[in-house]
Amino acid sequence: MAKYGSILVTGGAGFIGSHVVEQLVSNNFEVIVLDNLEPQVHGTDRKDVLVREREGVTYVFKDIRNRDELARLVKNVDAVIHLAAAVGVGQSMYEIEKYVDSNTRGTAMLLDVLVNTDHNISKLVVASSMSIYGEGKYFCEKCDSFRTPDLRQGPSNVMGWEHACKKCGSNLKPVPTDEDTTLRPTSIYAMSKRHQEEMCILIGRTYDIPTVALRFFNVCGPGQSLSNPYTGAAAIFMSRIANKHEPYIFEDGNQLRDFIHVSDIARACVSALERDSADYLPVNVGTGQPTSIRQIAETLTDLYGGDVKPHITNEFRKGDIRHCYADTRRAKKLLGFESRLTYKHALSDLVQWTKSGGGENAVDMFDKALAQLREKNLA
Repeated sequence: MAKYGSILVTGGAGFIGSHVVEQLVSNNFEVIVLDNLEPQVHGTDRKDVLVREREGVTYVFKDIRNRDELARLVKNVDAVIHLAAAVGVGQSMYEIEKYVDSNTRGTAMLLDVLVNTDHNISKLVVASSMSIYGEGKYFCEKCDSFRTPDLRQGPSNVMGWEHACKKCGSNLKPVPTDEDTTLRPTSIYAMSKRHQEEMCILIGRTYDIPTVALRFFNVCGPGQSLSNPYTGAAAIFMSRIANKHEPYIFEDGNQLRDFIHVSDIARACVSALERDSADYLPVNVGTGQPTSIRQIAETLTDLYGGDVKPHITNEFRKGDIRHCYADTRRAKKLLGFESRLTYKHALSDLVQWTKSGGGENAVDMFDKALAQLREKNLA
């Protein structure tokens, strides 16, 4: 088990990043945060970020694509946790250059600096995403075999929203998605996360920089940006509910996802940093428990209170997948990691944080985002 003294966390002022930093500080690491304070995530006021500053943490508010700054910072740390990325599946399908430039080129810049400048980096942990799978893993009980379904264009004839077996036509059953599942990303965001993961592991292997790619599933909990309509279902629903608007659900709401508490994500990052058994591998970070989108919306509504109810639209959004939840065996075996909290803990903490002032200035931007999707014929 390796030990490091100082860590550079890119994107460390964000939702996940701030929890990772807190976990690192509690484990006695010195931390440097590099973050560009993207207005879509942080707004235009730095106050919410600055109040997080603490002993043992240095904040540098610059972009990861600032080569000189990046080269200066890597000289002073022992390891990097690379979280910096533009996030948003739907938005990535019409802001293509932005997502590729931020995620793919930003990661390329980091790797180029690690290859071509002097440093003492001996570990790289990169945030990947479950989105790189596209559809999760499926099994046909009638054929007794696993199946890889095609990208959907809408409801699947008599099977409705579910995938049908190409051979026998029966309904496919979603099963836990393991790390060896074929990668078939369905959005530019997902493609860019695949770029980040594969570039980091490739360069890590080539230059003997131990690297782990953590495939985060649906992260939620306190601290999510409630005014960012691309930040994830739980936060989008929370913003709607806090503003007395109905949570807007595509399809029938029975899509399955794997919602994991952000504090568990932070623990996984530290485990990947400290252990060497998962080096040069991708590792799922989820709970392994499937939960429907409808259930998430209903649970948040019940926890928050009020009269709003989820709105089931039966509309299709291009690029959306039907089901995907984590096979967590590799994380347990190689990182000694298991989630400690359920999705209900995560949603309860999100609601409490919102009510205690975290969502005080939450602006519901979902209608604007939906209009943009419709304008681009994505919804």
